Parts: sequence; C-alpha cells; structure tokens
Amino acid sequence: MAKNLVIVESPAKARTIARFLGKDYEVESSFGHVRDLPKKGLNIDIEDSFKPKYEVSADKKKVVSSLKKAAKNKEVWLASDEDREGEAIAWHLTKALGLDTDKTKRIVFHEITKPAIENAIKNPRTIDEKLVDAQQARRILDRLVGYELSPVLWKKIQGGLSAGRVQSVAVRLIVDREREIKDFDTKSAFKITATFIDKEQEFNGELTRQIELYGDAKSWLEEVENASYTVTNVSSKPSIKNPSPPFITSSLQQEASRRLGYSVRQTMTLAQRLYENGDITYMRTDSTIMSELALKAAAEYIYKEYGQKYAKTRQYKTKQASAQEAHEAIRPTDFKKTSISGDKQQNNLYKLIWQRTLASQMASAESKRTEVKIEISTKKEDHFIVKGEVLLFDGFTKVYGTTNEDSILPSLKDGQKLNCIKVIATETFSRPPARYSEASLVRKLEDLGIGRPSTYAPTISTIQTRGYVEKTNLEGSERQVRIIDIKDKKLTEHTDTVITGADKGKLLPTPVAELTTDFLVKYFARIVDYKFTAKVEEDFDDIAEGKESWDEMLKRFYDFFHPLVEKTEDIKRSEVAKARKLGDDPVTGEPVFARLGRFGPLVQRGDAEDKTKKPAFAPLPANTTLDSVTLEQALTMLALPREVGKTSDGKLITANFGRFGPYIKVEKQFISIKPLDPLTITEKEARDKYNEQQKKVAERNIQEFDSGIKVLNGPYGPYVTDGKKNARLAKRIDPKRITESEAKELLAKKS
Repeated sequence: MAKNLVIVESPAKARTIARFLGKDYEVESSFGHVRDLPKKGLNIDIEDSFKPKYEVSADKKKVVSSLKKAAKNKEVWLASDEDREGEAIAWHLTKALGLDTDKTKRIVFHEITKPAIENAIKNPRTIDEKLVDAQQARRILDRLVGYELSPVLWKKIQGGLSAGRVQSVAVRLIVDREREIKDFDTKSAFKITATFIDKEQEFNGELTRQIELYGDAKSWLEEVENASYTVTNVSSKPSIKNPSPPFITSSLQQEASRRLGYSVRQTMTLAQRLYENGDITYMRTDSTIMSELALKAAAEYIYKEYGQKYAKTRQYKTKQASAQEAHEAIRPTDFKKTSISGDKQQNNLYKLIWQRTLASQMASAESKRTEVKIEISTKKEDHFIVKGEVLLFDGFTKVYGTTNEDSILPSLKDGQKLNCIKVIATETFSRPPARYSEASLVRKLEDLGIGRPSTYAPTISTIQTRGYVEKTNLEGSERQVRIIDIKDKKLTEHTDTVITGADKGKLLPTPVAELTTDFLVKYFARIVDYKFTAKVEEDFDDIAEGKESWDEMLKRFYDFFHPLVEKTEDIKRSEVAKARKLGDDPVTGEPVFARLGRFGPLVQRGDAEDKTKKPAFAPLPANTTLDSVTLEQALTMLALPREVGKTSDGKLITANFGRFGPYIKVEKQFISIKPLDPLTITEKEARDKYNEQQKKVAERNIQEFDSGIKVLNGPYGPYVTDGKKNARLAKRIDPKRITESEAKELLAKKS
C-alpha cells in the first residue's frame, strides 16, 4: 500500500506524474480549487480586517471527502502549480483536508519530467504564506470591486453588466482606441515610385519625399517625362538580426495568434494540455530565463542537427522587474522531440514553442544591405532610393523562418546610367491607429503593467461574453485612388478602386462599452486609470515579497473606493443614458431619440416623462451606432411591425425586430428570420419561413393526450412531458404507440 499521497490540480497532470513515481506514491487530483468565496453574497468581513469566508464548493464536496480518505495515515505532498494560484490551491487543500500547514510537504517544478519530479521530492518545502496572501489579496479586491461596482452599473446603465479591476481597464483601452479612429483626420499624399532595369533585371526605387497635392504630383511627373537617371552612390553594409527570446505567456499568445490564428483562450488551453502531458514547461510565466540543463540540451541538439556554427548559447534578461510567476521561460522538456502525440492544434503549438526556443539559442542571421541613390537629370533636388538585401548566413532563421524576402539588386556602380521603364504617382492615405486584436490587447496590457499571465485569457473572454466587446471581421469600404504614371515617355491619368479598412479578428466596443467606460471614467476615475491599475499589481508583488500586509493594502484601497460607490446613489439614470435627440416625427410631432435601453441600443419616439402616451421603441438599424443613426433611419424602424402578406391559408404575417433578433409573427407564433431583414423580407420568403416552422412543429409533436401530456421528438430522441417533468423513452418503445397510462407511469417514476 502506498505510503505517500501526491495531490495535483488536474487528472491529466496526475496521470503524467504517476508514471515517474514508484509504488510508494499515490497521485490524486483536486480538480482545481476546492474552496473559494461563495458565489452569492460578499462573504468578506470588512470590519474584521477583510477576513474572507471560504467554503468547499458544492461540486467539490465528494472530491474533498475522497481526498480525506486517501490522505489517512499517509504523508501528503501538495504538487499544484508553482505560481500564486497554485500556492493558493495548496493552502486551501490543507484547510479543507485538515492538514497541518507546517508539516505538509509542498513541492514545485517547472516541467513534468522524471528528473524534475525526483528533484522536487528531494527538496520539499512548506506552503509559502506570502504567495498565498498575494493571491488572496487579488481575489478579495476583485470580489470587492465586482460586488460593489457591478450593482451600480445595473442600476445606472443596464442589467447583467459586470465590472472588474482589469476587465474595465481592458474595455477602456478598446473604447479609447475606437474613438481615436473615429476622430482621425485622414490625409492623402502621392507616393512616387520608379521601375528601373539593368541587364534584364527589374528593381524599384522610391522618391525620398511624398507630394501632397494632385496638381503638384502631376507637374512633377511632367518634369521628369524626358529625364535620364544616373547612379550617384552605392553603399553596402553588413546587417545582423538576432533571435527573439524564448516565449513567456504573453509573447506565446501573440505569436500563436499571428502565426496560427489561435485565440488567447485557445492558446492557453492547448498549452495547459502540453504542460500536463509533460511536453513543455509551465506555461504561465513572465520570465525568459532558461535553466542551465536546458541551455546545454539545446546546444547539443543544434550542434548535432545543424553544426557548430549555428549554435550560440544565450541567457535572456527578463524585461519585467516583477517577474516571479515562474522562474523559467516556456520551452520543450525534450528538444529531441520534434512532434508530440496530441491532436493537430496541440502539435502546431508545440512546434511553435520548439522552434522559438531552439532559435533563441542559435547564431544571428547575417545579411548585406545595399542602398543605391539615383539622380534625376531634370529634378536635381530630388532622388530615388533603391534598397536591397542579400542573406549571407541564415542562422536562427533556418529553424524559425523569416517574413522578409531577399531583394537582390544587380551590380550597380557610381556614374552608371539606368533605363527607367515607368514612373508612377499613387495616391496614399494616412491610416488611423489599428484596432486591437486579442494578441495586441495582451501586448498593450503587458506594456502598461496591468494584469499577469494568468489573467489575460479570462479577462479577454469575459469582456466578450459580457457584451462589452465583439470580435469581428471588418469588410472594409471602397475608396477611389488617383494614379498618374509615365510609361514609354507618355503620361496617363486614371483611378483605381481599392478596399480599405478590411481586417480580421478585431475587437470592437459595443455602445454599452462606451457608456460604461464614460460612466466609470467620470465617477470611478482611479479604478480605470492605467497607472493606478498597474500600481495595484505592484502592491500584490510587494505582498508576495513580504514587504506589505495584504489586509493593510486592501484597507487602503477600500477607504477610497467605497465612498465613490456611495456617491453614485444620487446619480439619475437619465444623466447616464446620454439620449441623443434626432429630431421630431413629422407625422406625430413627437421627439425621436437614440439611446441605450435595458437590452441594448435603441431608438425611441415620445417622451418617457409624458404620462399621457407610452413611447414607442425599436432597435437601431443595422450598421449604425447611437452617434451615427439619422432621424430617417429611426423613423423607418419605428414604423415596424410591417405587414408582409398572408400565409397560404389567409393568416396575416407581420415582420419586426425583437430582443432576440428579426422575426415574423403569425397569430401567436413568433418565427426567427435571421439573417433576413424585416424591412425587406418578401411575402414568399416569409411564407417559406412559416412553412418550415410548421413542418418542424409537426415533426416534433408525435402524440398529445386529453390530459395535456405530450409525446415529443427532442434533440436526444423522443420523450414524454406534462410541461413540468420530462421522461425519455427507451429505444424499444414506439413513441407513436405509447398509451396515456404508460406515459403517466414513466412521468411518475421521474423525481
């Protein structure tokens, strides 16, 4: 019988560790946290130094009971992850299982390999209370913010909203960026390029300046219509490109997005599996350091596979001064393993980690960069610049690849005359700042010092599920571009149509996000202040290092935060809603507004304070916002519901927008018509939708008895129901032949 019990967070991790330990060790999983603050209520005693009231989660009571039995008469080893979250899991286990924290052994490791596990067993420690305090401070502070601030948003803005210390700042970043884009003043200018040829090889040069006005660009081209071109300077210099450091959590999320198209959450889920299977080191880290054993193993592999000239051992300095979530970068546990046994997505991520780590220990790529200056005979004050690059030694790019293609130039000499094929002046437009993607938002949060590796994925997921942000593909819009060119000494002018603004996977704020951000900036400025949020992270670091008491840090925060919450009681919802008057309805004379309602943005006809007549409401038209919708568009929506026609048996069909999208109504039936538009749906389209629905209803209703009991066809097969209880039918029972008494008997057996 085993003498030792090792407890980890996940079954996958338990299975991997069990392979490396002998028969004296039993390995069990806690399935994550076993204790937490209850979901309902604050459960923090503010008067008693913010003491939390934890409880064993309902779904973990069986787990705790099982672990208690397993721990009886055994030495317990807590092997949860090495970060603050893992330390808190271990501490909660001691409380839930009734273990002595001074005697219970705590082991940590960066990778799940036999040497790492054996080394951890040889060097146990006790639970680090300072790390637990830091995690506890984060948990309690976030509960305080969420519990006190979220109800304020429900009352003043919209039900179902939530506020969070990191999530509200992330939303503000996205809202601020969208406003930068809206306020951006686009300016046009003309970029002038020329194509030259030498010894049948074509190459391009660019004028060193742009010309703002169309007329000036045309005049410039007219002046060079008969110009000759001479090489006046050729300069070449060596260039060295160094590899990037091995991955930390944020850089892995960004590169997996760029190269593989993975979302932040997807990347972290896959990385978790790789870690638990023993393929990579711990994936929540902000340290770029690699162990001496790993550096040696990487060097040996590179020597063997690529040769000595490709190897260059490097130890990268971690950028973040507070990096202490783990002590090593994300890397493979075995460099000889070029692929793993997981699915395609896991393999792709593993390969990316393998390549990045190996490349970080390889020699720099070397190239020769050449720059050529070309004189224009008729425009002595201007000249073209031609740039080229030749790769001399691929170095780390042999493994990691490169996005830069070599631009090889012919051998050019000073004084050499060149033949110019064409000169083109193309209208270009200045671009606003780019919208955030998930990956670039992670990068921005990291740059600002907001959040930690473990918080980025859940934060980005939360702001989307809460309706603050939509991840969308932008189709772009058409734009006319003016072009002037000279070819065969002949000047021509024309326009081209290009698509601008198209993009994939961008985060766009919803009207709720803008309203919430404005409210928080006005009444809770410090909570959504970038520097203040980063300072809170530093406070957590100080607690982890024993420089500050966690309850004192919370008191300092709460003493300024809670009075802000109390002050919001006097704020009227109408002050927050920011209703925008669009004009008056020419028929009724009533005012028309665009504003945010309980379930999202809408248009309203009539005054809510006018007790004699109830206002009319309608959703915003497609592709409009509260700021852009016009009176005409609003009136079109307010004219709904629209009579579309009749069914084949003469029932009236009307179309409208509802809380859950566009629909048609026939008598008391509401039928979704997505993606059709209630304003344009034809009678035939509406009839088809209605007939489809009737067919589904007929297929679903198998039998109906006088008692009200029905036999229905559900997504998992036929079942009987009385409207309150459901009972599935066994495969041997024919749903068309079951009797009423048999149906009642089945329902009676259901609790």
